[in-house]
Parts: sequence; C-alpha cells; structure tokens
Amino acid sequence: MTLTRRTLLASTMLLTAMGPAFAQDVAREDTVIFDLDRTIKDPENFNWFTAGTKREHGAHQAMWEPLFILNYTTGELDPWLATAITPNDDFSEWTMTLREGVEWSDGEAFNADDVVFTVNMVKGNEELSAREAAVVRTQVASVEKIDDLTVKFTLSEPNPRFPTENFGVRIFGSFLPMPEHVWSEVDNPATFAFYPPIGTGPYTYASGATNRMIWDRNDDWWGAKTGFRDLPEPQRLIWLETGGEESRAQLMATNQLDAAQNVSIGTFEAIRFQNPNVIGWFADYPYAWPDPCARQLEINTTVAPWDSAEMRQAVAAIINRNQIVNVAAEGATTASRTMFTEYGAMQPYIDAVIEAGHGVPAQPDVEAAKALIEGQGYTMGSDGFYEKDGEELSVDIHVNSASTEYTRTIDVIVEQLTRAGIKAKAVPVENGVFWGEVLPFGSYEMSYSWLACGSVNEPWTSMSRYTTASVVPVGERSPGFNNTARWDGPEAEAYTAIVDRMGDMAGDDPALPGMVAEAYGHLAEGVPFIPLVQSAKLLPMNTTYWTGWPTAENAYNHPAFWWGHTHQIIHNLEKAE
Repeated sequence: MTLTRRTLLASTMLLTAMGPAFAQDVAREDTVIFDLDRTIKDPENFNWFTAGTKREHGAHQAMWEPLFILNYTTGELDPWLATAITPNDDFSEWTMTLREGVEWSDGEAFNADDVVFTVNMVKGNEELSAREAAVVRTQVASVEKIDDLTVKFTLSEPNPRFPTENFGVRIFGSFLPMPEHVWSEVDNPATFAFYPPIGTGPYTYASGATNRMIWDRNDDWWGAKTGFRDLPEPQRLIWLETGGEESRAQLMATNQLDAAQNVSIGTFEAIRFQNPNVIGWFADYPYAWPDPCARQLEINTTVAPWDSAEMRQAVAAIINRNQIVNVAAEGATTASRTMFTEYGAMQPYIDAVIEAGHGVPAQPDVEAAKALIEGQGYTMGSDGFYEKDGEELSVDIHVNSASTEYTRTIDVIVEQLTRAGIKAKAVPVENGVFWGEVLPFGSYEMSYSWLACGSVNEPWTSMSRYTTASVVPVGERSPGFNNTARWDGPEAEAYTAIVDRMGDMAGDDPALPGMVAEAYGHLAEGVPFIPLVQSAKLLPMNTTYWTGWPTAENAYNHPAFWWGHTHQIIHNLEKAE
C-alpha cells in the first residue's frame, strides 16, 4: 500500500476540522487518540438503551464504568464498580456487593439505588431495546436493594453465567447502571437524550461532533480519592473518525493516531515501515489478536449428499487450514484447532478436546477424504470429479460478499475441494440477504460463518448453539442463528444431553473439561460445521507517545479498544520516555 500525499493532506484537514478543542488546551503528548470506524449520527444523544446510539466513541470506555470486567486471559471477573457477586445453591439468586465511595461526576453517590432503578426501568419499558437491556429484562424476575452497597437479583430461571453475561463486558459491552437522580426525573426514558451525560469514570464529556468525541480527565475522580486506582496519565482522550484504512494508516504513520481499527497485513507493514514505534498484539506474525468469533464452514445437514456424516467428514479432511492462513489471511491469523477461540481462559477446554483426539489438523488428509467419499458409492470421473448415478458431486458455498476476508477464504476452499474431486462453487450474496435469508432459513448447502461464536471464558455458550433444541425445518428461521445446520439424530442427541448438563454447572466446575471432550466427540463425528481459522483483528498501537498497550506479552486483557473494558487499557498507559 502507498501512503499518498493526498491522504496526508486529507488527514491533516480532518484534524484541523476538529477545531481548537483538539489543537489547544492539552498537549499532544498528554492526549490519546483512538480510531472511530463510523460516523456519530447524533453526537448529542447518550441514551445507550436505544437502537443506533453509540457507546464506543468513549462513552463506555472513559465515562461509564462497568460493574466487572471479564479478563480474557484468566477467565475471571475483575471487580470494578462492584467487588463481588455470589449465587445461592441453584444459581437462581445472585447477591452483588458494590464498591464503597463511588461517585458520579456531579458528586452524587453511586449506590444500590442506581442499580435497582436502572434494572426496573428497563424491565418496565420494552422500547429500551439495547441487547444488554433486553437480556436483563428476560433474565431478571426481580431486583431489590438490601442496603446501600448490596443488591439481590432473583432470576426468571437459574443461570450460573448470569454475572458474566450481564455485567462483565463479555463481548463489547455490559449492562450499565445510570444515575437515578437524573433518569428518575425523565417522563419517557426511550426519548431521553441524556445530554450532557455524566458517569462515574475518570473522564467527562468535553465536546462532540459527527466525526469525533473528546473527553477530559476529571481530577476529582472517585477512584483516585478512594485509592481504587491512580488517576490515569492521559489528560485527554479523543475518538476520531478516520475515514477508512488508508487514512488511518497515514494518521498512525505520522503519529496523529495512537490506536487504530483493523487493517490488512500489507497496510500494517507499510505503517511500520514509516513508523517503527507501531506494534501489534504479537511482535511478529500473525501480529493480530483473535477476536471472539472464529471462522468456520457451516454445513446444511438436511441436504443430500451432505446429510451423510461421512461426506461431511470427508470435506473436513480436505480442508487445508494452513493454506487459508497463508493465502487468504496473508499470515495474519492461525489455524483453529477446535471450535473455540484461542484465549487463555479457554485453554483447559481446548487441551481436553485435543487430548481426546477430537481436534482438527492444520494440514489435510485428502486420501482419507477420498476413501470416505468412495465408501459412499462415488467414483472418480474422467474430468477429475466424483460422480454417482450419473451425477457429479458438487456443492455451492454461500458467502457474504461484504468482506474480502470472507470471499478470499471461500475461494481457497473452493480450490481445495475442486482439486480433491468435488465440483465446488462460491455463491457470493449481499450482506442483508446472507444474514436475513440464507443462514437463518437454511437456504444453503455450505456457507462461511462464525456461528459458534460466544465462548470466551467457558465452553457452554458456544456449544449450546448446536443442541437439538434449536432444530427447525428448512424454511423456518433458526432461533438466534443457533444450529442453522439443522443437526439432528443420535450423535446430536447425545451431544445435547451432555451440553444441557453443562448448562447447569458453575463455570469453574472441575468436571467441565472432561464433559467438553466427551460432547466434542459427538460433534467431531457429526460435523455440522468445520472449524477453519481464528478471526484476526490487526490493531496497530502507537508507542511514540504512550506505552503499556495490551499485547500477547503483556496480556492484562485484550486490545479491542471500542469495548467497555478499555478502562483497563487507559489505566495501563504510561507516557513514553
């Protein structure tokens, strides 16, 4: 990639357009600039409960603080606004202890009244439709204040994962309590803009526009006063819409950006050529951090000949994951070994599956695949394709055309299957059609997806997506995109029985790894999907002004700075010497 003079000019104009709030008051070396990958449609609306309202422009990374933060390395919930949450014997009630001394930025105390009020507000108003609000509305039957620092949740049904699912920033965000003394005065919470906003975090709102949001440090922050944390070193935080990969690359190369959104391997190397202070998650290949949604090939188990487990096993044996890594991903990811994302907290389960012999290899075994295909009555034709009863063995693979990552991966798989004797064809479809029609209604033979996404610190969330409870006929919408493969039958039933038992167990139960391996044996036999590679997020971090970014060597947590756990990143940043 060439970082052009035109791009440099555009980038300079972009920063200039931000006005004096950026150029003055706070020095560049005291400012952290984060990449924002989309326009802020309404910069004066901070009602995160409603559809379309942003949080990732700094609101839930700097101003609103979570109750807990899930540590992807340890699998534990790091306490933040809350210090503990404990269940009763059957996980139907949970009691949360809040941290003493927490204050909203206007000086009012944060306490149990805020938590109870916010939960009851979303329970009583379905127009508050944000995912986290909807989950709380479904899971919580009632909530009560025990005292100023204690809240009890009574659930609609037992759930051993309740704290992580709701309060731990498991993926992107978490349920965020709002100040009762502000929201209780509102007639309609669904139309309230909450502007100007307040939070408990160490930064307060300074200014905003459609292309940026600026936050300044609150030197009277409760955390420093109580000894919870020192004041973070950055005096100002900016989330800046960079306008795409080329522009963000130039800003990063010229030290006008400190943390960038995902870039290609070529762009990353071009940035580093101009600015050797830029780092990735890994110091060398694959550079990228694996995001929670590992990639896979979904197979519709109701469509012949792929309704045969042996034929699905054959396809799995043909896949060359290393080639996908090297060609489609240009080396910026790693081959998956199981359905799970390769996080530290998931290693006990990954290890158990591999030790039981159910892991998937990076290299193919085409001869074994051919033996399986021929065992189903197919013979190799003169044109190099298998045939049976006068029909060639073929498959259409649907792929979302929205990303070159998706289409390049399927192009590689198509070539692999073709060389092995299966006439494969990629069927690119528009994003809305793919997610609205193809996947949920089972309108495919095979497709590229990441539908096993979900498990980041425990195995049940991903594994539960393939139980028989979600099986519906082709043409009916799969609930929550679960088991769109329509996997059913004895193997699926045996798998489901084990996974259902896992769902009632605590996340730290020592029996879980063995149960995961046992269930995975049925999954490996049934092959409703084929794990491919880890999902790569190559996020450049600039150490010119700031050090302490999360890396594989300094994995205090992960680097997705648009998530609500970014408080940890900000508190770890130190001025470069």
